Amino acid sequence: MAEYRMPLEHARHVPNFLYGTAWKEDRTAALTELAIRSGFRAIDTANQRRHYFEAGVGQGLAAAYLAGVVRREDLFLQTKFTYQRGQDHRLPYDPAANLSTQVAQSIASSLEHLGTDHVDSYVLHRPSSGYDWTEADAEVWEAMTKERDAGRTRLLGVSNVSLHHLEQMTASDSEVPAFVQNRCFARDGWDRNVRSFCRERKIIYQGFSLLTANSVVLRHPVVTEFARRANATPTQIVFAFSRIVEMLPLTGTSNAGHMKEDLAARELALSADEVQAIESLMG
Repeated sequence: MAEYRMPLEHARHVPNFLYGTAWKEDRTAALTELAIRSGFRAIDTANQRRHYFEAGVGQGLAAAYLAGVVRREDLFLQTKFTYQRGQDHRLPYDPAANLSTQVAQSIASSLEHLGTDHVDSYVLHRPSSGYDWTEADAEVWEAMTKERDAGRTRLLGVSNVSLHHLEQMTASDSEVPAFVQNRCFARDGWDRNVRSFCRERKIIYQGFSLLTANSVVLRHPVVTEFARRANATPTQIVFAFSRIVEMLPLTGTSNAGHMKEDLAARELALSADEVQAIESLMG
């Protein structure tokens, strides 16, 4: 199995909270700037116009730079390569080109959108099959490693993957990703098996939909009681839990007050018993 060791200089810049920009459309630029002004230093997007407005993220970044809020080197920017089946008609590459060329065209487009010469993390949005790690995935992953080696990204990741995908990927001697980003369901033990795989291999697990996929958890008496004790919100308890179990959480809130609350969850402490109770709450 190919091993990945994150270079120390990159590890120092891995964030502890991601701001997600999906589904923002014409609010993308303003919300990206607001998130940065609120304290987020890591922005997640994708070159997939169907669900993201990556150029709008770039506009928000430019506004934050111009206002002197941050510099490029203060931020962690993450974007994604998306296969054609996950896109609409607004493609960031030539659909007739081979996959390696599509990767090169997509990241070049991303860099233009984001106004930078590199991103900090480049992620395969979803494997080509819902079941297996395919030859197409291997070709895309190899192309992504070449983009990393050329300096257009610092780190690589995969998203929306199963444990089976990851096992097949590593069995094929592919380089191990620095990140795995998955929708995280409490009913599946908060993606326990994938998180365990990541922990064993020092892969950073990024959890998204921690709130929208777990609305029952936010209303559960156990979580609401922990929130009462901590003088916090149930949302903050979930984000604090995610940090303690070594997730890198993602939030996509459009509310300025919630942005501040979400970031404040980084300061919350939970006991080992409280963590275990939340870990086993639904599954």
